[in-house]
Amino acid sequence: MRAQSAIFAIFGIALLSILLPQFTARASARAQSSYAANDCDRQCLYSFVDQYLAALVAKDPSRLPWAQMVHFTENNVSLRVGDGLWGTISGNGAEDFRAADPSTGQVAYFGVIDERGTLSYFALRMKIEDRRISEVETLVDRKGYGPGPFGEPATLKPVPVLSQDVPPVERRPRARLIALADGYFNTLQLNDGQVFTEFDKDCSRRENGVWSANDPNPNAAPNSLVAGYGKISCEAGFKLGNYRWDDRLRDRRYPLIDEEKGLVLAGTFIDHSGRLERFTTTDGVTHESPLKSPHSFCMLEVFKITDGKIRHAEVVFITVPYYMPSPWVKYPADK
Repeated sequence: MRAQSAIFAIFGIALLSILLPQFTARASARAQSSYAANDCDRQCLYSFVDQYLAALVAKDPSRLPWAQMVHFTENNVSLRVGDGLWGTISGNGAEDFRAADPSTGQVAYFGVIDERGTLSYFALRMKIEDRRISEVETLVDRKGYGPGPFGEPATLKPVPVLSQDVPPVERRPRARLIALADGYFNTLQLNDGQVFTEFDKDCSRRENGVWSANDPNPNAAPNSLVAGYGKISCEAGFKLGNYRWDDRLRDRRYPLIDEEKGLVLAGTFIDHSGRLERFTTTDGVTHESPLKSPHSFCMLEVFKITDGKIRHAEVVFITVPYYMPSPWVKYPADK
C-alpha cells in the first residue's frame, strides 16, 4: 500500500507540473484580456467614432477592427454589418456631441447624416472590447416617419453644456446618475404632475432637433407639436402633466455613464396605446391627445446632470410598431 501511495504521489506531482503552467497561462491571458478591454481611454473611444463614421461614409466596413462576434442594429432591427445605412449614406452633417465611458468601453455620438441630399438625425452607440468593435446600435430618424417631432437637421447646433466637464465637486456617482435618469422616465410615464427626479431650474430638452423645454428661440416653430411646451422648463411641463398620453417607459437600460461630463445614455421605448382621447392638466385645462393610434417610440436619450440635477435632455427617437421588442434586451422567454 505504501508503495502504491508513493506511485500515486509521484504521478500527481508530475501531472501538476504539466497542468499548472497551462492554468497559469490561461489565467494570465484572461487578466490581460480584461485589462485590454478597459485600456481604451476617452480619446481612444472618440477615435473609434471617427473611424466608424469615415468607414460608414466610404461604405466600407472592412476598414474597421471588428470583434469576432458583433451585434449590429439599425432602427431597432438586427442587421448584418454593411447593411442598412451603410448602403445609402452620402456624408455627415452637423455633430451634436460625444460621450465616453472608458470603464465599460462604451462610446456614443449624436449628429446628422446625409442620404443623397436628405438630412436625418443620427444616434450611435458602440462597445469596444480589446480595441475591437463588438456592439453597434444606431438610430436614423428620417423626416415623415411617424408622428414625432422633426426639426431642421441643416440648422442643428451643439448644446454647449453637453460637452462641458462637470466640476469634481458637482459630480455624482454612477448609481446616482442612473437613478436621476430613471426618475425622469418615472415622471414621464403616465405623467400626472408628480415629479420623481431633480431638475435644474434651467433644464432644457430637445427631441429630434425640436426644443420641447426651455427653447432658446421659442417662436421659431409655432406649429410644432411641442412648440407650446418649449416655452417652459422641464419641471414646469411635467408638473402640468403635459405628457399624460405616455403609457409606458419600457425596457430601460443605461449602457454608458460619462461621469466626467455628467452624461447618462439611456435606451428605452415610450408606448402609446392611443386610448386616451382627452386629458386635463393640473391647471384645469382640458386637452385633446395628439397621439391617436397604437405605436411606440424607440429612443436613445442623453441626460446632462450637474450637481445632482438634470440640466438638459437630448434625444433621437423613431416610431416603431406598438410594443416592439428590443434586440438589446433579454426577455424572460429568451433565458
